[in-house]
Amino acid sequence: MNARAVRHLISTNDLTDGELVSLVERGAEFSSASLRGGDQLSGLVAGIHFLKTSTRTRTSFSAAALRLGAQIVSFGPDDLQTNTGETLEDTAEVLSRMLDLLVVRTAGDPADLRALTGQRRMAVINAMTADEHPTQAVADLVTLLRRFGRIEGLRVLYAGEGNNSAAALALTLSRFKGVHLELRTPPGYGLTAPVLRAARANASNSGATVTEFHTMDGAADGFDVIYATRWRTTGTSKPDADWRGVFEPFRVTSELWDRSPNAVFLHDLPAHRGEDVTAEVLDGPHSLAFDQAENKMYAAMAVLEWCADRR
Repeated sequence: MNARAVRHLISTNDLTDGELVSLVERGAEFSSASLRGGDQLSGLVAGIHFLKTSTRTRTSFSAAALRLGAQIVSFGPDDLQTNTGETLEDTAEVLSRMLDLLVVRTAGDPADLRALTGQRRMAVINAMTADEHPTQAVADLVTLLRRFGRIEGLRVLYAGEGNNSAAALALTLSRFKGVHLELRTPPGYGLTAPVLRAARANASNSGATVTEFHTMDGAADGFDVIYATRWRTTGTSKPDADWRGVFEPFRVTSELWDRSPNAVFLHDLPAHRGEDVTAEVLDGPHSLAFDQAENKMYAAMAVLEWCADRR
């Protein structure tokens, strides 16, 4: 891999529009029965380093690497010498001489992942940091493409915390012409100002619209997609003791479908039934949440293949 420029995926905003579309389309291709395996990564070794709990993301990248012919080395939160004072830069230099790809979840500062990209041999993939969950967004868009056959022009309502999944969704959907993304986030729990500015800048270039409100009152109707997220993001805690009361109005219930009867339901999972979404919605006929979870593996296959430059 040192014979070429190494590709990293730290933020979706690092991708060109063409690269983003290519990843989403490739993920949808991998979902077909004939492409659920291959040898594109044969001879490569992928490191899977997760500092926080994970069901879908860790399994999706591990399964994706194996399905494409790579071998994997897994590291837990206490396995590397960064815990004893070794710098990220030194760790990355060593790992780059043994691994071809490194998938990392930290729920921390994305600058840590960028520190890992200083070496010239190993691709680094953000499997979630505090500010963004880029591969979740790729899976979300794969789900939309598979369901609607397009992403352009979709109307999406997002209800819940402006967390890393919301940030990634805003940074990606805003790049597709005619998309309307309406975020309904609790007061004090919206998108960060930099993410909102970046999403609106994307929308200005693409012809999309991104709006954010801190109440569920006055929500529009006729959405194609309603998206919920867990109220307590992985690896975080709420600063106020009464946060559940603040989040209560943002629960997704079947009543939302009275105004958008043809909408599908997405959730990045894990869901807390009865909190962020009712079981009636999560298990109902409109729900694509578990298909969306499966699509994380196909998105991971597309990302690994792209970062390895092996298509």
